[in-house]
Amino acid sequence: MAAGSPQRKGAEAFTAPAQANQRRYEALRAWYVDGLTYEQAGERFGYTRWAMVDLVRQHRAGKLELFAPPRRPGPPPGTAPARDAARGRVIELRRQGLSTYEISARLSAKHTPLNRTSVGEILAEEGFARLIRHPEPEESICPATPGRDTRLPRAAVLDFAAWPARLESTRAGLLLAVPDLVALDLPALARAAGYPGTRVIPATSWLLSLLALKLTRTRRVSHVDDLLADPAAGLLAGMAVLPKKSALTDYSYRLSHDHQQRFLAALDQEMIGKGLASAEEAIFDLDFHAVMHWGRDPALEKHYVPRRSQRARSVLTFFARDSGAHNLVYGNADISKATQAREVIAFCDHWKAVSGKDPAMLVMDQKVTTQEVLGELDERGVKFLTLRMRSPALLQHISGLTAADYKTVALDRAGPDNKPRVHADPAVRLTSYPGTVRQLVVTGLGRDAPTVIITNDHQMTTRAIIGQYARRMTIEQRLAEIIRAFCTDALSSAVNLNVDLDIMLAILAQALLAALRARLPGYATVTPDTIQRRFLETPGQIIITGNEITVRLERRAYSPVLRKASLPAQTSVPWWGNRILRYEFA
Repeated sequence: MAAGSPQRKGAEAFTAPAQANQRRYEALRAWYVDGLTYEQAGERFGYTRWAMVDLVRQHRAGKLELFAPPRRPGPPPGTAPARDAARGRVIELRRQGLSTYEISARLSAKHTPLNRTSVGEILAEEGFARLIRHPEPEESICPATPGRDTRLPRAAVLDFAAWPARLESTRAGLLLAVPDLVALDLPALARAAGYPGTRVIPATSWLLSLLALKLTRTRRVSHVDDLLADPAAGLLAGMAVLPKKSALTDYSYRLSHDHQQRFLAALDQEMIGKGLASAEEAIFDLDFHAVMHWGRDPALEKHYVPRRSQRARSVLTFFARDSGAHNLVYGNADISKATQAREVIAFCDHWKAVSGKDPAMLVMDQKVTTQEVLGELDERGVKFLTLRMRSPALLQHISGLTAADYKTVALDRAGPDNKPRVHADPAVRLTSYPGTVRQLVVTGLGRDAPTVIITNDHQMTTRAIIGQYARRMTIEQRLAEIIRAFCTDALSSAVNLNVDLDIMLAILAQALLAALRARLPGYATVTPDTIQRRFLETPGQIIITGNEITVRLERRAYSPVLRKASLPAQTSVPWWGNRILRYEFA
């Protein structure tokens, strides 16, 4: 092409840009790249000489932002286009006296869905007060919101004779959990725990109503209204209509910590019998988790919250996971700073009551307990595996080690960190521990600083010790999966549910999904939320024929997995009057 060829059409967008930042960019490019003088570059793009000098000075100082910072596709952070688009319609419907539940339903019918939380946020921003649900007033106590909320149906035990022969459900897959609930004998677990019933609702139905929230990933107990229109959630609990938020909250606060502990003891015995936990190997990973509180002035202690890297008002919870089966077997939210160090002893007492003997080994972080309590574990014959705090004296000892003091150990796991280097001390004394411990200084485990492992097991091989602790490092990931799937981090400003009960329900839900996961070919290692998303949230039909209830699940990409699953051909369900449950897959 000839050097003097004309410019292509549209070149004026670059030679005479209209946008200010683009004009600055082109002027700077002409000065930096094309070698033009200040006067020449300024004349070309409409700047004086001194304006060009100042432009170059600001660019060199890093004070010019010529381009928008990169970000992910979609709306900018902090914006909610769907919520903003529906704001006018939400305000219009509230002025008609509709509740957040009714407004959300109206929006869904018009193909502009918005959940109740977002509707509530819009109304709060616009200054609308909450509607009340009592029959006596003709309108809300707030003049800005005339009218009152429609009364929701009363909770009642299911009368199968009054139900239609066929019902549609968006969560028919929820009933896939029923065979394992029967296998664990939930009514017997409720009786062993001493959970009370009420005049209308038996204890088993109370527990199943709360469990339905966990299995459906319903974030708060106040969102139970979202399940009222779906017959699968009611059928799971043996209810025509589930209890509402206030009833569930009141029931949860009738229960004590002893109820939850007796339930977990009975549940663990069933899990051992079903192969979901091990009584022989009995190696457990222990960890704390702080459940954040998002309200104001809570009567809670401050605990360290890793996700925020600071101490905050929270509920401290404790979990124990079977190292072999990878299932939770114990949880406790009745913990204070004064008692948290002895929670490992409480777990040992619990497991001894369940299985008849203490755990074989406890694997934990260094902050779980104290050296004095480690001494108590040693007296009981319980092996422990934990980390040692790196004091200045210990750091000086580690820095004095040479390469010849370490030996390489090959771990039986994939990845780049499977050949750590180890320095072993067979007998090390600690400040407050009554005897000596075995100490391993390990490098090459994927951390910058050396890992210092201490244990009272002098027979276990070095390779086995490092491998066991490396497996324990996954408990944070398992807890994160459970928190995500069962919404155990959802404390509001008014704590509407007994947190100790909430933790117990999460353990029960995790055990159920672990049992269901074992029935599904190819799903032995998936996370709980994958089971929920792919199977429990499957729509379908509920067909009632005499003494049989057939759940016909609609065709989805995962239907072949369900056809091959080891689900029982029929299940007699006690809380359905021993009616028979069957499945059909489209």
